[in-house]
Amino acid sequence: MSAALPHTILPPLFNRYGLSDGFGAHVDNAVRTNPETGKRIRTDLSATLFLSEPDDYDGGELTVEDTYGAHGVKLAAGDLILYPATSLHSVSAITRGERVAAFFWIQSLIRGDDRRTLLFDMDVAIQTLGAKLGAADPAIVSLTGTYHNLLRQWAEL
Repeated sequence: MSAALPHTILPPLFNRYGLSDGFGAHVDNAVRTNPETGKRIRTDLSATLFLSEPDDYDGGELTVEDTYGAHGVKLAAGDLILYPATSLHSVSAITRGERVAAFFWIQSLIRGDDRRTLLFDMDVAIQTLGAKLGAADPAIVSLTGTYHNLLRQWAEL
């Protein structure tokens, strides 16, 4: 929740990749339509929920590229990766077994990746310090107020 600050979440789609299946490098569509409501959303974030165990297949890594390079991801069943929909990403070809996943898109309350990252980092720091100092500590109260005031300033409802 803290990383996405979701406004709208599209219903998931599912894919099953078998031998030689993969998906080439692409950036997700900027706008998608909810098939249940017909409402369009801006896709700020992409999410992939792994449904197969990594030992059940070879290949099938989700590779996401960012300013620090390409990162291959192959998570345990039940684990999810959340990444900016603006990221170039791909799925490598399956060489053994089968990869099943759910994927979906999120329109965030915060349009910009940079602002979402700042708010996420601030929230993590507040939670960490709050656990050490207590939520009533004046510095935590001040930081929490600043977090919510930034959210109020940047949120698109």
